[in-house]
Formats: sequence, C-alpha cells, structure tokens
Amino acid sequence: MFKGRYDHTVDEKGRASLPSNFRGIMADFGDDRVVLTFSLDTEYPHVDIFSYSAWKDFEQKLAAKPLFDPSVQILKRLYIANAIECPIDSHGRILIPSIHREHAEIEKDAVWLGMNRIIELWQPERWQSAEENAKSKITQVREGLADLDL
Repeated sequence: MFKGRYDHTVDEKGRASLPSNFRGIMADFGDDRVVLTFSLDTEYPHVDIFSYSAWKDFEQKLAAKPLFDPSVQILKRLYIANAIECPIDSHGRILIPSIHREHAEIEKDAVWLGMNRIIELWQPERWQSAEENAKSKITQVREGLADLDL
C-alpha cells in the first residue's frame, strides 16, 4: 500500500522521480511501469497513478460491468481513454505526458501522495488548497469513520 507525501521536481522533458518508497512497492509487485490517468475530481484536478498490476485488476473489474451502462461508459470516456502506460526508467523516473501535466497544471514542482492502492500527483498549490479543504471537514470525516478509531 502506498502512503506518504513527497515533493519532487519535474524536469524540462516532463520526467519526475517516483519516490523511492513507491519504487520499492512497485518492485514487490514486479511492476516496471505505471498507468497514469486523469483524476475524476472536478474541484481539484490531479493525476491518478496505478501500479501496472493494480491497473490490470481495475480493468478486469470494469470489463465485467454491463457494456451499455451509462456510468460505465462515462468512466471509460474519462478514466480509461486518458490512461497511459509509462515505464519506470533505470533512474526511477517516469515521463508524465504533457496532456496529464496540463490537466493537473503541473509545471516544475509536483507533490506525490500515497493513497493506499493508488498514487496521486498534484500541483503543489492545488494540493495545498485541497488539503486545507479536507482539514475543514475533519470532524465530519471522523464521525463518518468512527469504526476506524481516528
């Protein structure tokens, strides 16, 4: 499971170093690539990143859903159609395609967030806004998830 926050830079070619903790988890799964796609968060757009094996599991679950279900079609159009496989190079970097950098408004700096099964990649100021918004709702979250002993 991915966890933690890591601040990194994106080079002029659009490459960013995958945090070493995340690379270790990928290696444990035998993954040498990731899948990037647009987040479905309309308020705070960012990039969702899956290990390749987790993405294949997700695709199989989605393929089992009814083909003409409107929700399935929307998910495919927004999430699947924007998914791109990216190899992890020998230096532990991935190329973040320009369309994904534009979606998340990532230029030079980026924030990596471990979110259990996936990784999120954010533009720093946008992440700060989303984090502040989440902090303002923490009381509601604790009440809703009381069984987790937060």
